[in-house]
Amino acid sequence: MDAGLTHPEWRVRSRFIDAPPPVTPEQWTRLVLAEQDPRRRWILATYAVDRREELTGPAYEQLAADPAARTRAEAARLTGLPARLLTALAADPEPGVRASACRPAWPHLDGAARQKLLADADPAVRTAARLRHHEEHPLSRAVFETEGLEAKALEGCRLERDFAEGLARRGRADQRRELAGNPRLDPDLIALLAGDPDAGVRYRVSVRPDLTEAQRADIRIEPDPGARTYAFDWVVALHDDPGAMRRLAASSHPFIRRSVARARRLPKDVVEVLARDEDRVVQLFLAESCDDAPADMLLRVWRWWTGSLTHPDRPRSHPNFPRNGLLRHAGDPDPRMRRLALDDPASTAGLVERFSRDADGEARLRAAQDPRLTAASAVLLLDDPEALVRRAAALHPRLPARVLARLLRDEAAETAAAHPSLPAGVMRDMLRRLAS
Repeated sequence: MDAGLTHPEWRVRSRFIDAPPPVTPEQWTRLVLAEQDPRRRWILATYAVDRREELTGPAYEQLAADPAARTRAEAARLTGLPARLLTALAADPEPGVRASACRPAWPHLDGAARQKLLADADPAVRTAARLRHHEEHPLSRAVFETEGLEAKALEGCRLERDFAEGLARRGRADQRRELAGNPRLDPDLIALLAGDPDAGVRYRVSVRPDLTEAQRADIRIEPDPGARTYAFDWVVALHDDPGAMRRLAASSHPFIRRSVARARRLPKDVVEVLARDEDRVVQLFLAESCDDAPADMLLRVWRWWTGSLTHPDRPRSHPNFPRNGLLRHAGDPDPRMRRLALDDPASTAGLVERFSRDADGEARLRAAQDPRLTAASAVLLLDDPEALVRRAAALHPRLPARVLARLLRDEAAETAAAHPSLPAGVMRDMLRRLAS
């Protein structure tokens, strides 16, 4: 890892940022301090912000004092940035930096510094300051309209009662949707919005953390079962609370149950409930995220889920995924189930050979990835009609050296160059050619 992060080529260093294991704060600091290119320093800062990475003092100092304003603006959003650097960035000569620093710096600013931001010559800075100010001080309709604040302010700001009620009863649909997510809303206005004619408003109310499950069940919602969903932050914050997980696992709201299923560990009774959930995405999230997911459910999910970018080999890579007894699927008409037979410890090299000639590409791919495959069959699979099968065959450890040498001279060279049996001398020669 250290060698990759200090490599002279940026394309190599940048790849290691995303590679496991995670980059440590000390390694991040070395990356930042060694980077001479302004654009790349900005990229590093953006990476660190988006991934909520923590750095150490010298890297924070460097990025907060960077000559490029866009890098300083990103630095203001870094996790763990010291308060003295935040307050300095809130007074930066560039308005974009001040606007970025306003929210995180606000708790550390004195009254004079806050007033200066509220009266800033730049509208973006004034807006950022106004939004933060009104999290503590009620926002009136007059100020909302005079300052030209957008509907998003209605979710985060503390609102005067008359203003909030007027919005709940007569506001535009987009305003009511934002209002429905406001954590400081009075209970009677929450109840009013729960019966709103707009489905988007009702949905926003339905996922509020301050509702009882009985209140949530009374809200008419129309969730799209195929919609892309993420775990709600407030549910994630309760993942270590067994009582809360039991309560929320029984929620009528499928997206709440999906958020529970994202917990790494769950009580046994909660797992049993979620593993039988009528919403199969709940079962999928349990398979991807929960260490306690049961074997029978994992096998069910395997039948229909092929993997995601974030969890590419789940559920098959889950520690609880069954291994024994999979031979019974060797003749299954479903190729996804058939290929599992080779995962059974009782499977034989003969079955690997049989699967290498299977009519389905998934079964042949699984055979091409099996170290028991004979060299002769690996060579035959180099001409497979499926590109993934050909690639797996080109990387097979039993591939003869003469065949590997031939692959290095044709269109499969890029794949063959990653072969684990490639001699060190050949690799050095390839590196010399690339460098020349």
